[in-house]
Amino acid sequence: MRRNVFRRALGAILLLTGLAAASVASAAPSCTALPEYVRRYLRDHVRYHELTPELERRSIENHLQRLDSSRMLLTQDQFEQLAASIDGVFDSIKRGNCKPLTDLHKKLVRRHEYAAKFVKSYVDRDDYVIDETAELTLDPEDRGHPKTEAERDDLLRLLVHFQMSTYVSNGTELAEAKKKLVGRYERRFRRFLEISPDETYAAFMDAFATALDPHSNYLSPKVLEDFRIGMSLSLEGIGVALSEQDGYAVAERIIPGGAAEKHGMLKPKDKIIAVTKKNGEFVDIIDMPLRDAVSLIRGKTGTTVGLTILRQGETIEKFNIEIVRAKIDLSEQAASLRFEDKEHDGQTYKLAILELPSFYGDQDPSKRQCTEDVARLLRQVNEEKADGLLLDLSRNGGGLLQHAVTISGYFIREGEIVGIEDSRGHRQILTDGDKNILFRGPMVVHTSRVSASASEILAGAMKDYGRAVIVGDDHTFGKGTVQTVSPLPGNNGALKITTALFFRPGGKSTQHSGVNADVVLPSVLASDDYGEKHQRFSLEAQTTTPFLGTEVNSPLPEIHWNPVKGAIITILAKRSETRVSSSTDFDKVRKRLDKIESGQGKIRVDEIMKRRQEEADEDEEEGSEADEDKPTPQLSEALRVLSDLVSLSRSQNTAIHASSPPAS
Repeated sequence: MRRNVFRRALGAILLLTGLAAASVASAAPSCTALPEYVRRYLRDHVRYHELTPELERRSIENHLQRLDSSRMLLTQDQFEQLAASIDGVFDSIKRGNCKPLTDLHKKLVRRHEYAAKFVKSYVDRDDYVIDETAELTLDPEDRGHPKTEAERDDLLRLLVHFQMSTYVSNGTELAEAKKKLVGRYERRFRRFLEISPDETYAAFMDAFATALDPHSNYLSPKVLEDFRIGMSLSLEGIGVALSEQDGYAVAERIIPGGAAEKHGMLKPKDKIIAVTKKNGEFVDIIDMPLRDAVSLIRGKTGTTVGLTILRQGETIEKFNIEIVRAKIDLSEQAASLRFEDKEHDGQTYKLAILELPSFYGDQDPSKRQCTEDVARLLRQVNEEKADGLLLDLSRNGGGLLQHAVTISGYFIREGEIVGIEDSRGHRQILTDGDKNILFRGPMVVHTSRVSASASEILAGAMKDYGRAVIVGDDHTFGKGTVQTVSPLPGNNGALKITTALFFRPGGKSTQHSGVNADVVLPSVLASDDYGEKHQRFSLEAQTTTPFLGTEVNSPLPEIHWNPVKGAIITILAKRSETRVSSSTDFDKVRKRLDKIESGQGKIRVDEIMKRRQEEADEDEEEGSEADEDKPTPQLSEALRVLSDLVSLSRSQNTAIHASSPPAS
């Protein structure tokens, strides 16, 4: 049975950086359906097949932490008591009894009611003023649950100052800000009060799924609808993949070609804390269900949405931006090609830069496919007689698996590209069977921690075969898992389950640590918390028996390519390190990274009250104009590495252009 499930998944795998999908929807399964869902998760999951005490503990903690994502409702003792009160919830569910979950919900209703009344009584005081000296640890996970009820009340007061300052700094008068804040807590209380039992069951089922790994989810009908919209070829909005983290809407990925990327100011890991609508209405979205926040940010093409952003640096910055929504047609994220001449030791090399933002395509062969676009551009590279190729995957978050396999085959004769293996050891190897090589010259693959899934498969194959030098961030994102989405009968949503792992030809999985760069460049994304291995409950990397192809190269000069060996990589890395160490551009990158890493994750209210719009406008101009015209320091250095590689390839193997076969 598992073999059939595994094989059925292979025909329709779409690889994306997996994002958490956990907002409670309005339609959900009944209690009696839950045992079957648990059984199916454990039957098909790549790693977990039994409901262990550890999985039960994870699920319960997941559920409770989502119910109190800001850590403002429960003390640590109360959290532990509630966790203990539903300790046997899975046994109850097996018997068709979900009362522990509904009882838990009722207890949380009372905590929401308390918070709403507390906030109202606090801000309604005649002597209330915003305490601008107040300092808040921004990440709820870092501050944890309060130890006592007095500490919990102190935290509520801190949150009130923080939230009030956000309103006032955006132009709201103090009296109006009080009304809005009180209304916000009252709406949150009413929204939680109105959650149906079935919605409670759905929330718990998703907490169980994400306790297996970050990319397994229970998709309720409305969440499934959002998932399908995200997978479709057209969206209207700002072009940002969002996740919910501790009550914040966090920018996980800036979609290439979208409005946010063109604007230039929004970056990965930015927290969106408020949305300003066209009519000027300011909406605080902290602790708002992600689905509701997304609906505020989405909108018709040509309309403007204002966002209030928090960004971690040496201090936490707060600023406002306005983005004009645009239709995001993922099929228009086309591969592009340009050429650049580089001087190197008295020689001028013509270098091709082929950027591939995603492995786009469609099951309908008449629609645009990245495989056809890349093949056409590589023919142009050959016609222009480029000396080397830089394949830029630094913004590529994934796409169609088969397209990644096909494009990998453009650079080798034929051979195995990726293995897909489930927990039973059932393995399918996807192979490039086309013996044609579309480009056989020196090649660099430019990657970053944004490079994920399908792009990691291509980069991993090129690395294992010695076909290209990997240049960029220390490693790629590290998502090496396969998810299948199985719709449930009766309009009950779907189960998204991690069913298999990807493996490189050399036997390593791309999961967890990604593909390591041969030449590592400084990057602001190199902070410790960006990548798969930093996600909660991410699956560890594994290895399998290598399946390297034996006919990836040829002795025939017209289709031979020069393998990149360890000695060459050592030379390239040392030369790059020398350049980078004296580069003013990379010095700025290092200083910015130091600021990010030294930031304490705290924000003072007076920092929020400062007007930063002027500074944001200046940054916006730099981001939208200067960055668009000027390559990043990483890309510029990757081109220098390619120049070095071209030079070394020519000096070490002049036979590559001769009529006789080169030495193997």
